[in-house]
Amino acid sequence: MEYVLLTLAVVMGVVVWWILRQTINVKPWVPAASTEAVDSGGVRSGLDVGNPLRPSKVALGGFLAVSSSIFALFISAYSIRMEYGDWRPLPEPTLLWANTGILILCSVFLHSAWVNVKKQNLGGIKVGLALGSLMTVAFMVGQLMAWNQLVNSGYGISGNPANAFFYTLTAIHALHLLGGLIALGVAFKNVWGAVEFSEIENKVYAIELCGVYWHFFLAVWAILFTYLLNT
Repeated sequence: MEYVLLTLAVVMGVVVWWILRQTINVKPWVPAASTEAVDSGGVRSGLDVGNPLRPSKVALGGFLAVSSSIFALFISAYSIRMEYGDWRPLPEPTLLWANTGILILCSVFLHSAWVNVKKQNLGGIKVGLALGSLMTVAFMVGQLMAWNQLVNSGYGISGNPANAFFYTLTAIHALHLLGGLIALGVAFKNVWGAVEFSEIENKVYAIELCGVYWHFFLAVWAILFTYLLNT
């Protein structure tokens, strides 16, 4: 358990570092740049220069920090409860391996969308967001299939404390992704009807936030999956 909690602490540290990096980059004495200026990364500097710390970034950082604490508490409770004599680990469905691969693809596609933002490649942005959304839905469908396999094999949520913890942890993770999928849908809607990159240049910051969100919950899933697999 110590290693899992340490890993979650590291993840929380990364979130805090990300917020602080944005804060350090704030230069209130520098006026906002013109939207006609283009930075070295290819994105118009007017997108974030002068105001890199958007309220949405602070909100996301706080949310991820709280989520880390919640998962850490659940894992701690899981570790304590498994010491009791009535604890019987349930078999891990092999489908979870495929679901893990799908979630990795989600992160890859959303990272690709952000890379294409920097290149001002509107087509690449749309493809990355579309595939990221599709893979997220596929992941959640895969989780439902894994739960169904367990239930059909006699491992219902009320059958054993280990079962209850498994369903609870994986359900909480899936609910976080479902919430993120709503935000991703909004970002996708903002860019889908655009013909030129200039039409969305003031909205692309949401794509970066979606990427950070999915990378974070990929890391959380990796920790959960590894922990559940070995207990």
